[in-house]
This record gives sequence, structure tokens and C-alpha cells, in this order.
Amino acid sequence: MTDYGQLAGAIATWLAEYAARAGAKGYVVGLSGGIDSATTAALCLEAVGKETVGVLMPCHSQPEDARMAKFVAAALGLATVTVDLAPVFDLFVEELPVPVSGLAQANIKPRLRMACLYALAQARGYLVAGTGNKSELMVGYFTKYGDGGVDVEPLGALYKWQVRELAQVLGVPQAIIDRPPSAGLWADQTDEDEMGITYETLDRVLAALEAGQTQGIEKSVLDKVRAMIKSSEHKRAMP
Repeated sequence: MTDYGQLAGAIATWLAEYAARAGAKGYVVGLSGGIDSATTAALCLEAVGKETVGVLMPCHSQPEDARMAKFVAAALGLATVTVDLAPVFDLFVEELPVPVSGLAQANIKPRLRMACLYALAQARGYLVAGTGNKSELMVGYFTKYGDGGVDVEPLGALYKWQVRELAQVLGVPQAIIDRPPSAGLWADQTDEDEMGITYETLDRVLAALEAGQTQGIEKSVLDKVRAMIKSSEHKRAMP
């Protein structure tokens, strides 16, 4: 059985050592009001203390996202800055020579956030800490050069259910742990609705695939997850 207190300490130590090797003073974290960014921020605080900054980047986002992000920051004692990306987003879309909609438009938001995080990180001598977990990374549920554009992924070896366990020991508020995961790409968007599968099922199938023991997994679900992994291979390999 995993000792999540010990795991938190090990990840924090790794983060501190990684920053030191890179000659960086700390980390910036995009704070969304969800469990992954809250857990990442808590780990960075353990690693480098006050040299951690949470960045709120509303972009025609739901007001609840900012409220929950501020709630997390207050609970963790995390310093924050807010950069409203809506005017930049609007101007960018307006200046494009062709109309864009759907995912092509929605994916502009995480790419603007990536640019914002790197600008702030470089100005402070920090690194960008990503918030992706193993479940999302394995099936490509992230935007290439958006939320996938980071220096480190502290949660990258943990399934979503493991992130929930880690969040508990790090003092992430229960309201954040219980909040439906969302990338905040459009109104009422949730990760599970967009993927068409619950994290509980996804974690179970991914673990079965890794272990090579897929007996008992419904064929249609197994085929779906395999297709997600295959179609997103390009996201996990640099050019």
C-alpha cells in the first residue's frame, strides 16, 4: 500500500532538486480551481516554499473557476497573480485570416496560458510546473503546446485516483477534491463528458493495459481507450 505522505515528500524533494539543477528559484503553476492544479501547487510549496506562484488566467471562463482557484490559494497560503487573457484571445481570433471554431478555437486558450506562464517564469527565474496526471497523459487529454507545454509534470506518474489520495495528505480542500474535473475550455465543459469515459473506468482500463491483464474489461471500452492512446501518440513525442 502506498504511503502518500512519503510520496508527497519524495515528489517535493525531486522538484526542489530539479529546480536547483536548472538554476531556477521556484515554480509557477497555472491555477484552475481543480484538483490537479491544487495538488501541483501544494507540492511546489513543499519543494520551494514561497518561491511558488499560482497564476489565474481567466479567458471567458466561468466565474466559479476563479473563485475556487482563490479558495485553493487561501487554503494553501499560495501567492497568486491574475492575468486576464480574454482581450488577447479576442484580438487573436479576430486577426486570424479564416474563422476558427470548436476545438481549433478552444485550444487557443491553453496555448495562450502556456505563453503567459513561460513569460512569468522567465521573468522570475522560475520553471513552469505542469498539472497533467498519468491518466490524461496516456490518452492525450491535453493540448499540445498548451497545458502540455511545461518544464516538469509532478503528477505525471500518478493516475487520477492516486492524485485524489495525494491531495488529501497535502491538505487540498475537500470541495476541490470533489469538484468535477474540467479544462475550462467552454461553459459547463467537463473532462469526463468530453472524453466520453469516467476517470474511474479510464484508470481501471489503463492499469489493466499496463499490467497486460485485460480479461474482464468490456471490449468496446478497451477498444475505445486503445484508440485514444494510439491517436494521441504524436502528443507524447517531441518532433
